[in-house]
Amino acid sequence: MEGENGENKAEGSIQGYESLHRLLESNLKPELFKEVNRIILGLNCGSPLEHITLPENATSLSSKFNFDIQAFSFKADKEMLREPRVVRVGLIQNSISLPTTAHYADQKKAIMDKIKPMIDAAGASGVNILCLQEAWMMPFAFCTREKKWCEFAEPVDGESTQFLQDLSRKYNMVIVSPILERDLKHGETIWNTAVVIGNHGNIIGIHRKNHIPRVGDFNESTYYMEGNTGHPVFETAYGKIAINICYGRHHPLNWMAFGLNGAEIVFNPSATVGELSEPMWPIEARNAAIANSYYVGSINRVGTETFPNPFTSGDGKPAHMDFGHFYGSSHFSGPDSSCTPSLSRYRDGLLISDLDLNLCRQIKDKWAFRMTARYEMYADLLKRYLESGFEPQVIVDPALGKPEHR
Repeated sequence: MEGENGENKAEGSIQGYESLHRLLESNLKPELFKEVNRIILGLNCGSPLEHITLPENATSLSSKFNFDIQAFSFKADKEMLREPRVVRVGLIQNSISLPTTAHYADQKKAIMDKIKPMIDAAGASGVNILCLQEAWMMPFAFCTREKKWCEFAEPVDGESTQFLQDLSRKYNMVIVSPILERDLKHGETIWNTAVVIGNHGNIIGIHRKNHIPRVGDFNESTYYMEGNTGHPVFETAYGKIAINICYGRHHPLNWMAFGLNGAEIVFNPSATVGELSEPMWPIEARNAAIANSYYVGSINRVGTETFPNPFTSGDGKPAHMDFGHFYGSSHFSGPDSSCTPSLSRYRDGLLISDLDLNLCRQIKDKWAFRMTARYEMYADLLKRYLESGFEPQVIVDPALGKPEHR
């Protein structure tokens, strides 16, 4: 149960993995608990993920500004010819800071003020690459279908980017900033866009959301349509990264395309609510990391955002004024099927992980998914599927007395 800005009002309720972990540990025999933990989180190089001890100035920021901070380490096997390629990566999940009735400029500034100490904590912890949540600089108002929320849209080099560029330069950090973009060069068209800011404060490039939901309260095509940037991979000072924005995680070919283009880390900045997607959340990114031999960082906002006017979902249910609970639960998944515990369902948080990128190639060599993928077979099927005369390959039991599809 949540307040408007996501504060927990249910004393004793389960706060994500950590409380569940403690509950299991206190009620199971040690060997059984160890086995349950292995199944839930997997093993990395044969062992559970190790916790990282963070510097005191980072943890003190967490205490002072009331956000969760967790840190883990993914390892790779030692190689003879390559040194370890360890990059420290961070994910930030947060609630909005002011009611959605507040002046838009005040709302945006309040969110910036909220996440700055979290970015400072990431910088103090030596984070190399940091990713924020989808449309981090605004409430996720696309459920309302009201066009006034378009005022939050910015050009790629707008105030949110400028705010992060200063921090990027300060901490020598690559920052992925998902925003609502207004494309001033093309008729002020609006896009759902991730801006990739280099560790020198330069804009490396952008990626626009490939898949747009049309389900429940996700009425995003009222505001923007499918992106036109393909599946770019950005080669940064710390590794090759890509961004699969929110709804794109439901599309396996979307994940695959980033892998084919050489991504080592794929971020999935999201805004999704419990009733709709929570059972899918811990599965899809982990599957993608396994199938494509890369790391995935999954980020979801937290809190319940209430809007001034009631809206309907086209499902016959009464009009309502909130989207539902954004359940946070941000986490990392490794190519070897291991994953971190999730951040809280209720609290703002910073999740940090050391990722040894050598693990990506090691898993490719172990499982040989690329070699056994049979891309030509699926390319032929997709080519035929796109033709107007496509006939599904269905073999009919002759005893049914139906004509056979060829």
